[in-house]
Amino acid sequence: TLFAGKVLVGFAGGAADALTLFEKFEGHLERYRGNLRRATVEMAREWRSDRILRRLEAMLLVMDSEAIFTVSGNGDVIEGEEGSAAVGSGAPYALAASRALLRHTDLAADAVCREAMGLAGEICIYTNDHVTLLTLGGEEKPN
Repeated sequence: TLFAGKVLVGFAGGAADALTLFEKFEGHLERYRGNLRRATVEMAREWRSDRILRRLEAMLLVMDSEAIFTVSGNGDVIEGEEGSAAVGSGAPYALAASRALLRHTDLAADAVCREAMGLAGEICIYTNDHVTLLTLGGEEKPN
């Protein structure tokens, strides 16, 4: 979690690359005083224009209590629809499952996330079901 537990950041791709991007994003988040939308757009702009950052192989998923965004090195910033987004090889499965659960159940967000990730792990051979779930406020909910 970043910004005193008010922002969550996840990634797909190379872990070392993602850690570099986390640090850059945290700087933007501090610079724009927690304004997630602005920090995300500026991060994407820097990522796309910087020769070194452009070579990093990762995608970021950033969220706060108001919005969720997917950020890529191509400069793409995509706001999640219906309160959900996903990155990684199992993303299509997790996204479909989360949307269905959000529409048709009263599950809490952490339960929706856990179920969606579990289903993605069952379907996608590149996705495992070992999940460490962080919630806004910094609470860790083990598997």
